[in-house]
This record gives sequence, structure tokens and C-alpha cells, in this order.
Amino acid sequence: MPIEPPVILELAALGLAGGFLAGLLGIGGGMILVPFTTAILTGRGVAPGLAVKMAIATSMATIVFTSISSVRAHHKRGAVRWDIIKRLAPGIVLGAMVASLGVFALLKGAALYFVFGGFVTFSAMQMYLDKKPAASRQLPGTAGLLGAGGVIGFLSGLVGAGGGFASVPFMTWCNVAIHNAVATSAGLGFPIALANVAGYIMAGLKLTDLPPHSLGYVWLPALLVLASCSVLMAPLGAKVAHALPVKKLKRAFAAVLVALAAYMLYKGVQAL
Repeated sequence: MPIEPPVILELAALGLAGGFLAGLLGIGGGMILVPFTTAILTGRGVAPGLAVKMAIATSMATIVFTSISSVRAHHKRGAVRWDIIKRLAPGIVLGAMVASLGVFALLKGAALYFVFGGFVTFSAMQMYLDKKPAASRQLPGTAGLLGAGGVIGFLSGLVGAGGGFASVPFMTWCNVAIHNAVATSAGLGFPIALANVAGYIMAGLKLTDLPPHSLGYVWLPALLVLASCSVLMAPLGAKVAHALPVKKLKRAFAAVLVALAAYMLYKGVQAL
């Protein structure tokens, strides 16, 4: 079934918005892409439980491309903490593979709605309250960052996001400046996305009820449109991020997450 022009336009607008937010907030765009892609898929007759899984997988595949565009823009401004990325990445890849290859395929679609909504709400509240970390708190050692990376990768694999909803609050809690945390989160999006997408594809290869032009759980037509548009906007989002004061950036982060968490919790109730 070909994608109708109105659906292409919807996906293009979604990709532009997701790319901008990826650069602005370091969230990979997944928090925007998953709810709306789920709605588009259900509108095309895909069962709600399968639709949310495909939306999560397709969103994550988009982040492979968005993160590259976003992190390049942040790197030019010297904001990316590559030392943190190197220490978090191994745990992230391990956690992501566990989530996408195992737990993701076993969970029912309704459960994923609640997982998505719950963790996003928690992250949003942490950012909105803007609690100041203890001045003496620093990033943990190698073992601690390995464990933190595992948790971030695992949660990202369940909700189809680049990890910013967990990694940005974690880094700011450890006294990493918000602009550095956002930029570093953008860099973490690439290993998170790559590991998860591999898992989503392998986990979904044997399914027979997928819509046409799907590779495992990834819906390729949507991926093409979303990725093409999102990479155009990520650098602009990164530019705006460096022009905003810290408090406004945190509040913007929280406002986006709260709205989308509420929507996904509502959809979870409907799917029961």
C-alpha cells in the first residue's frame, strides 16, 4: 500500500519538529516521533499494539541520522563531553540490546504505552522542579557510568527515544552544565539508536502481520521521510539551544515531555 501524499506531509512536518527538538533538547526527537507515528500507523489500520512497537522502532532508526546532524552542530560549539560519551557508551549498547532483542518483543503494546508515559513523566518532573544537585556531587567512576549507561540504553530501547529523557537529568544531577548535558546526550543518541535498531530488526523479522515495506519492526517509508526532514532541522535546534538561558531550556524540556507523556498514558488506557 503506497503512502498517500497527506501522510507524507504529516511525516515531513513531524520530522522537522523532531529534528528541531533533537538539536534543542538533546532528546533525539523520539518523544515527539513515537506518539504521532503511532497515530499515523493506527490510522492506516495497524493494530494498536503493533503500531506502538513499530513507531518506537522507526523513531529509533530516525535517531541514527538525527543524532549525527545534531552532535556535529553541538561539537562545533565545543559543548560535547566526549569523555562522558566514551565511558557511558559500552553500558548503553549492552542495555539497548537487552531491551530491543528481548524485553521489547515480549511486552504487550499496552504495557509499552504505560512504560513510555511513566518514565517520561518522571524525567519531566525532575527537570521542571530544577532541583539543585549537591555542589560536591560528580559523575561516578567507570563502573558507575557503565551501570548508568546500561539503564539509559535499556529504557531507551523500551520507549524509542535517544536517551535524553534519562541522560540529561542524570548528567545535570551530577553537576554537568545543562548545555553540555544536552550536547552530550545528542552524541549518545547514535550508539543508543544503532544498537536498538539492530535489535528491533532482528526481533521483528519473523512477524507476518507487518505492513508493506517494513524491515522487522521498522517502517521504512516513514523512516525515509522522517530522517530526511529531521536532519535539516537538528542544527537549527542546536543553535537555538545555545542561545537560551538554562532555566528556559529546562522548562522547555519538561513542557514537551509532560504533554507527550499524558497522550501516551491516555492511549495506554484505551489499549487495555
